[in-house]
Formats: sequence, structure tokens, C-alpha cells
Amino acid sequence: MNIYFHKIIFSCFFLLFIAEISAKTEALPSKEICQVIKGQLTDFRTKNYADEVEINLKSLATGKIYSTETDEKGNFYFYKIPIGKCSLSVIDEDYRSETFLFETNKANLKNYNFSEPFKVNLKVSWMFNWGDRTIILKSGKKYVQEHYWSHLLAKIVLGIYTACLILIFYYSCIQMTLAIAYVRNRKKRKLEEIPLFDSKNAPKVTIQLPMYNEMYVAERIIESAAAFDYPRDKFQIQVLDDSTDETKDIIAAKVAELAATGLNIQHIHRIDRTGYKAGALDDAMDRVEGEFIAIFDADFVPEKDFLTRTIPYFKEGIGVVQTRWGHLNKTYSLLTELQAFGLNGHFAIEQGGRNASEHFINFNGTAGIWRKTCIEEAGGWEHDTLTEDLDLSYRAQMRGWKFKYLEDVESPAELPITMSALKSQQHRWMKGGAECFIKMWKSLITFPGVKFSDRIHGFAHLFNSSVFVFILILSILSLFVLHIKDSFSDLNWFIQFGAFFIASTLFLSFYYWHSWRDKKGPFLIDLFRFVGRFIQFLTVSMALSLSNAVAVIEGYLGIKSSFVRTPKFNVLIKTEFKGNKYDKKSLSLINILEGLLMLVFGFTAVQRAVYGDLGMVPFHLMLTCGYGIIFFSTLKENRSQG
Repeated sequence: MNIYFHKIIFSCFFLLFIAEISAKTEALPSKEICQVIKGQLTDFRTKNYADEVEINLKSLATGKIYSTETDEKGNFYFYKIPIGKCSLSVIDEDYRSETFLFETNKANLKNYNFSEPFKVNLKVSWMFNWGDRTIILKSGKKYVQEHYWSHLLAKIVLGIYTACLILIFYYSCIQMTLAIAYVRNRKKRKLEEIPLFDSKNAPKVTIQLPMYNEMYVAERIIESAAAFDYPRDKFQIQVLDDSTDETKDIIAAKVAELAATGLNIQHIHRIDRTGYKAGALDDAMDRVEGEFIAIFDADFVPEKDFLTRTIPYFKEGIGVVQTRWGHLNKTYSLLTELQAFGLNGHFAIEQGGRNASEHFINFNGTAGIWRKTCIEEAGGWEHDTLTEDLDLSYRAQMRGWKFKYLEDVESPAELPITMSALKSQQHRWMKGGAECFIKMWKSLITFPGVKFSDRIHGFAHLFNSSVFVFILILSILSLFVLHIKDSFSDLNWFIQFGAFFIASTLFLSFYYWHSWRDKKGPFLIDLFRFVGRFIQFLTVSMALSLSNAVAVIEGYLGIKSSFVRTPKFNVLIKTEFKGNKYDKKSLSLINILEGLLMLVFGFTAVQRAVYGDLGMVPFHLMLTCGYGIIFFSTLKENRSQG
């Protein structure tokens, strides 16, 4: 038995010995080698040769690593490599790490030539490398893993980026619905019967002209109001003057001159500017003689027939009649052309579309008429926001008052001719809009009797100034998104949400096309001109997002500031401009940031164009041009002032 036992033991050891020998023999490198392994690397984006790139070849049979570098045409060569399975790895610090598997056999003893070039990706981002990979040991084995925190941060950035895209898309959808409502209502509006003015039964009207240091335009607006072809016995003018300079003397002289003709005109001068424009309007209410109150800012020049064309629309339940703004100096410069383009969109589509759909609209602060009882029942003028007109409009409509918008009645006005004046106007509108949102959104949602559709559209209306915050965040994050695209291939699908931006642009183009008032020739020619103007408008509007976003954020945070009026110029052509003492210009931190953003977006656009990654190049070029226009316009204005 012992003999058999020893034989069994011996047999087992012999089999183990044979197995070990076989394993070692199998693991030994083949004596056959491939004399030359050669191939080529090309850049994935540019399709150019990837020269001076470090690469490694690893024989999986032996574990030995061979290193080389590509020549000026991207060619690489490895000599005397054992045949079998191998891996080719790009390890150059300027390129993303790539690994390619291949296998040689006895048919490749002379040489192995890759039939297709390897396409490699250059790290083109100037930011820190989020895509660095770390090698971790787990149970004695090596695993390659993307850095967790970098990957998480990338996901957060993409999440915010996508949210901004969706919110901008939501805004464009709202504008699209208004454009559709406007288009559908055009034929119906043309068939509407225009009510005739009855001079015998004309109601008494008060004209209010709020002013603060308007020496260039004070006389012009007073004379325009005095020229209304309305029964003189049913007519009152109040010049609400908060001026602290020579404007008050100009107004006093003009009022005295007109009063001497028998005109019912009053000069109401306040020393205390409490509440600014809203305070002046509220202060004068106890001296209003008219059943209706027409309000004009100092930069307007209304037509003689303004009252006779608007008063007849005050039927039962109508609290406000608002007219469309015209543009006295539209052709002054590209800046005024673009302002006219944008304002026409608001007054044609937004106001017209809301009115056609019977949604809430807003009194635009001027060139409109209020029913006095509407103001009183809505709670009167309040001055806790910079846009007292929007505030009172919503309070009135929530209480059941209807607003009537008249697109065909135009009230010409002067557009700001300097970048500083435009920014001042935009800052007040954007900040005031945000303040009104904070003040009104809860009431809008909960106030009894308000239609659900009015709540939805009203919420969007009050919130729409925030679109500039989303555009600013989107534009800045786009720089990071490009780097994420380079660093994390598994997140590239997320980036495809950028298509929302294209859809938003198309919706807005439809919106502005139907409001564009420069259609003069054949369709294709007009379309070509419109596309050019639309791109110019988007370019400057996106660049205004920085200063406008600051204004919106101030409004949401409750940061109070004084009512900064827009300087008026009384200038129609460039040769008439001799300067303006109210248009204060100085280089601010925002101006410096605008210049820096111009450089950053310009650098990124050029860099990406060079490497053939063209996806965001048009977007970044638009931002570059927009910020450049704003920055250099500001520098030019400051230089001319000095």
C-alpha cells in the first residue's frame, strides 16, 4: 500500500512539474520578431500630421515597453518587436492619452504597416486639465479611473449650462406664442372699426409731463403737448418739474408764455424728489382736473391728433390706452438702428401679441393714457421699484381693468445716441423689472379672478429681464464646456443640448421678422437685410448681458439705487451733436470686464478655429464682436469727453 501511495504522490508531482514547464514555455517570448512596425498619427480636428508626439508600444507577451516619437509627417517606427498581441499608447503631454490594440503574426515578420492613420486629439484648452487620470491599486491590480471631483464638477457645470439653455428656450417659446398670436390677429385688427372722436362730448384730459434736468428737450415736449388739437376747455397740462438746474427756469418761462395765451397749464416744481418720477406723478394727483391722464416723457414729440385718436377707445372697463413708440433719430447710427429694431419687436409683437391674446400688458411709462379712477382703484403710484409703470399696470389688471394697445398710433421719441445713455436706460428697465417680479409674483399667482393663462404669461413677462442673467452664465460656461468636451468623452452626449440655443434663435428670428418695419423690396432682398440686422442685434444684445445681468441681480437682492434718468439730446443727425452735460461717462469695472471678455472669447474662437473645432466658434465670435463694440464705444466716448 505504501508503494502505491508513493507512486501516486510521485505522479502528482510529475504532472505539476510538466504543467509548470508548459506554462513557462508558453510565457516565453517568441523567437520570431517583426522587423519593423510603422504607422502614422494625425490630428483628429485639423487632419494635419501629429509631429513630435511621444508614443509607447508594449508587447503583451513579454511586458516590455518600447518608446519613440513621430517625425514631421506624423510617422513612427518600432524595430524588432516580438510578434503577438501589442498595445500602442499616446503618452505625449500635449495630447489626450489614447491606447490602441493590435496583433502581429508570422505573416508580418518583415514589417507591419498600419493601413489607416491613428487619429489623436490635441488638448487645446487653456484651462486646467480636468481630464487627468489616476491609476489606483485594488486587490493588487491596477485600474485607470477619471478623477472623481473633476468629473463631478464637470457634471455640475453641464447641469447649470443646460438649465440656462432650457430657460432661454422657454423664454423664446413664450415670445414665439406671442408672435403667432400677433400674426393671427393682423387681419382681424385691420377689419376693426376705428371709433370716431366726438368733440361735443369730449372728456376732460390732463397731460402730465414729468421732467428732471431736461434743458435740451423741455421746450420741445411742452410745445408739442400745447399743440394737441383737443377742445381747450377740456384740456389741462401739468409740467411736473423736479429740476435742480437751469431747466426749471426754461420751463417757467415757457409755461408763462403759454399760460398767457389762455392755455390751462401749470408748472409744479418739487424741491424734494421723493419717489422720483412716481413720486412726482403721485404728488400731482390731487391737482388733476381730467377724467383721463396722458403721460409723456421729455424725449417724446407726440402728434397733434394723439388725443383725438386715443380717447375714443376708452370704453367701459378700459383703464389704459397705450400707443406704439416711434423713433425720431433711428438713422443716427448703428446703435440707434439696433435699438429701433429691438423696440419694434416689443411694441409690435409683445404688446400686440399680449393684447390680441387678452393677456396682461404694461403701460410703457409714456405715450399712453390712464383713466384716473383706474389709478386710484389700483392703489395709486408707488415708488418702491424703478419701473413704477409696470408695477401699477399689473396691480390694475389684476383688479379687472383692461388695457388697449394701439399699434397704428405712433408716438415719436428720441433714442439714446451714446452707449452710456443706452446702458443707463437698460439698467433702469432691467433692475426695475426684477424688482417688480419680487414684488408681484406671489400676488400674480394667488390673486383671485386672474385667468391661468394670464398667470403663466404674466409670470414670464415679469421674469423676462432675467434672460440676460442666463445668457451671461451660458456664455461664460461655454468656455468650460469646450474643455469638458475635450476631457470627458462620456459626457459629450450631454453637450448636445446646445441645440436648444439654435431653436431659441430660430424662434426669436420669427418674432423679430414679423415686427421688422424695413421691408421695402423683394422678399429675398428683405430677408437678406433682415438676417444681417438680426445678427447685429443679437451680437450687441448678448454683450449687454453683463451690465444688464448686474442690474437684474441688484433688483433681486433688493439693492436700492436712485432713479437715473436717461440723458436726452434733442439730436437727429450726427452733425447736430455738440455734447451733453447730463451724459456722464467714466470707465467702470464693468467696462474693464467687457474688454476682458472680448479678449477671452476672441482668443477661444481663434484657437478653436485653428484646431477645426467649429461648433461654438460663431457664438464666440458674436460675443467677441459684441463686447468689442461696447468696450471701444465706451473708450471713444470717454476720450471725446476728455
